[in-house]
Amino acid sequence: MTGKRRNPDDLRGEITELFADLWQVPRFSGMRYGFRPQCDCFRTDDPPALHVVIELPGIESDSVSVVAAGQGLLVSGIRERRRVLGARYHHMEIEYGPFQRRLDLGQELDTTDATTTYENGMLTIVVPLKGDT
Repeated sequence: MTGKRRNPDDLRGEITELFADLWQVPRFSGMRYGFRPQCDCFRTDDPPALHVVIELPGIESDSVSVVAAGQGLLVSGIRERRRVLGARYHHMEIEYGPFQRRLDLGQELDTTDATTTYENGMLTIVVPLKGDT
C-alpha cells in the first residue's frame, strides 16, 4: 500500500461532519416534505379582517391559487426549477415543485370582499371577518 496514512480521528471527524450536513438538507431530515412557504397571519379591528402574508419568491403570480371558505384558507401552486442546458449542480438547497398551505383562521370569513396583492414575491391576502363590524 502506497501513499500517506490518514489519522483515524481526522477521518471520523470528516464522516461526522458529512452526516451532520446531510441531515440539515430538508429532504433527509424528515421535518419537511417539499416546498412549504412561510407565512404570517394577523388581525386588524378597524376594519375587522385577517391579513395573511406568504413568502413566494421565484413564483409567477399566475401559478398561485387562493381559496377561502368557512374558516379556512388554502394557498397552492408550483415553483418551477429553471432548466439550464449543460448545467451540473454542485449544490442544491432551494426547494421546488408543488406546494400547499392550509390555514385554519378560527373565524368565519367574508370571502365576497377578500383582496389579494402580490409584490416582490410576497402574497398578501386580506379577508374581512363575518359578524364583526
